[in-house]
This record gives sequence, C-alpha cells and structure tokens, in this order.
Amino acid sequence: MKKITVMITILAISYTYAQEAPQMNTRIEMYSKKIDSIVISEKSEMNSELDKVDRNFKDNKITAEQKQNQRNEIASKYEKIINSKIDAQKSELEEATQEMVKHAVLGKSDTIRKGKNFLKLGLNGLKMRINQRNKKEPKDYLHNWSLLYNLSAGNLTSKDEPFGLSSKNSDMNIVYNSTLAVKYENQLGHFTSPVFYNIGLGIRTDRYEAKGNNAFLQRNNKLMLEDFSKGELDESIIRNTYIFVPIDFRFVLNPQYTEYKGVKYLDNTKPQLSLIAGVYGGANIGSRMITKYSNVNSSNVMDQERVMQGVNDFIVGGKLGIGYRGFNVYIQKDFNPLFNNDALLKSKNGFQVGIEIANIGF
Repeated sequence: MKKITVMITILAISYTYAQEAPQMNTRIEMYSKKIDSIVISEKSEMNSELDKVDRNFKDNKITAEQKQNQRNEIASKYEKIINSKIDAQKSELEEATQEMVKHAVLGKSDTIRKGKNFLKLGLNGLKMRINQRNKKEPKDYLHNWSLLYNLSAGNLTSKDEPFGLSSKNSDMNIVYNSTLAVKYENQLGHFTSPVFYNIGLGIRTDRYEAKGNNAFLQRNNKLMLEDFSKGELDESIIRNTYIFVPIDFRFVLNPQYTEYKGVKYLDNTKPQLSLIAGVYGGANIGSRMITKYSNVNSSNVMDQERVMQGVNDFIVGGKLGIGYRGFNVYIQKDFNPLFNNDALLKSKNGFQVGIEIANIGF
C-alpha cells in the first residue's frame, strides 16, 4: 500500500500548480479518481472473499489456523492486484509530476510572497502554502490551518532509564513513529505577542520490531516474545495506531514586527527561531502483529493477527522541540507505558527523536 500513500502525497503537492494550469488540474483529478476506483473495487472483492472465509469458520468447515492462513493469502493477493493496477497508471502520473518538478526548480524563488501560493523543497522536507490570496493584512498570517507529517525514531525505555534511546534492556530494535495531523495555529494574546498555540487531530502509528531472532506471540492472554522456530525470521513487528490529539505552544525567540494602518503586528512571514513545547494524548484504534519469514516452502511468508492483549488503550505524553524557517526537530516522551501488565516485555515506555517532514498550510 506504500504506492498509494506516495501517490496521494504527489496529488496533494500538485494542487498549488494546478491553480495556474487548469489542464493539469483535470489530469490530476482524473488520476485521483482512477486510484480511488481501483482501491474501492478491489477492496470490495477482497471483503467478499474474507466474509466467505468467516462463514466457513462459523459453520465449522475450517479450523482457526486455516481461517487465519486463508485471510492472509487473500490480503496478500489483493495487495499485489492493487499494486499492479496502480503501476499501470504510474507512467501517466510521472509525466505530470515531472512538469510540477520542472516548475518548482525553474520557477521563481521559493520564498513567502504575500498573496501567492508557494512550494519549498529542502533538507527540512516539504513546505507548502495554499489559499494565500485570501491573506491581505498582517493579522491574516497570525492564524492558519496546516497538514503536518512527522517522523521519529527511538526505543522503548524502562523506569530506570527513561531517556535511554539505545537501552540494552529493551526487547526492541529502533522504534519508528509517524504522525499525520491537521492543526490549527493562532496567536496567543495581542498582535505583537511572540506566543502561538496549536491544537490538532490526527493519526499516530507506532512500529515496534523485536530484536534478534525473537518473534511476538499471544499465549494464555499474554503478549510475549519467543525464539522463532518456524523458519528464517525476517522481522516480527507490532503496529499500533492511535487517534491523536496534540496541543503545542510555540515561542518565537527572534520576533520581528511590521506596521499596518498604524497598528503594530508580529510579522509571521519572516524567518523565525522558535521553541516548541506541548502535550499529546491518543486512543488506540487498532494493533496488529506481523511476522515475516521464509521456510522450505516459500521465501516470503507473512503471518498477521490482531493484538488482543498487552497494549494500553490510551497514551499521554510531552514534546519539546526547536524550529527555524520551518525546520522543526523535537523529542517526545510517553508519560504512561505503551504496554500493560499483560505484555511480558522488559521496557514499555516510548521515547523518540523526530523531525517534521511535511507542512502544508491552507
């Protein structure tokens, strides 16, 4: 499904240029509809097959193990079908993407220009602003909506080593965390205040990979790790997904000002050095355990199942970061354990270092 995510990102980026090129806008809309049609159609067929397997299990025609194997085979089959059909559209989408990249590279300087949309690609990732024509006064730049994508890496820590990124006591390799959220930012206080607040809503996904030859399993209502013996282990992971609510405060350390009709404003279009501090909370909406390995029968075997115990339903944590010209780096610490007493793991608290990959403002 990674191809779908990449294409959705490209379609979002293309919006800025499509405003000035109606023909491109039509092409992008057409590609988007094709992708949606492919996914919806194949997913419908997949669900029909999965329902049939569930009915066979309910009627005692197959065992629980056979049910799980058949569901995995069906999911893998339709993933390949969807990817294959998307690849068929890839060449057409690449042509439109090349035109957008050419426009970005050879066009005017990528700086904030009042009343105009812009796109900036750099070491700090993607930064884009749309609907800027609606902003006519300095106060209009002091509040905005944005779509943010953050990526972080870290580890699970113990109470004894709450900030141990490379803790030897952890059962995990590097833990990856990604967040996609819509945020609203507004100035706190008067027009010259250097303090802003952010509140958002999004999706957070955590990925935990077991160390060495260990694999996750559920037994006797416990989540645990065990030496893998069904073949050559590629990876064993747990993926937790949360509905995520971040609340941040941004403190501008080098405020610059402008005047408009006799009123002084903080100039939010100037390069800013900012300190960011906040808290977040989340509710678990799904956890899956995935084990990939090879054996004498196949070089690409994948077992997956829903995690039924061992994972806490809620997370709460704090964040501290620094940003300059849209380049934001941060650390975040989960205050409560990600895994509960039903998880037989050495370390259960999350700690990550992250970076903001994309910021699309509107």
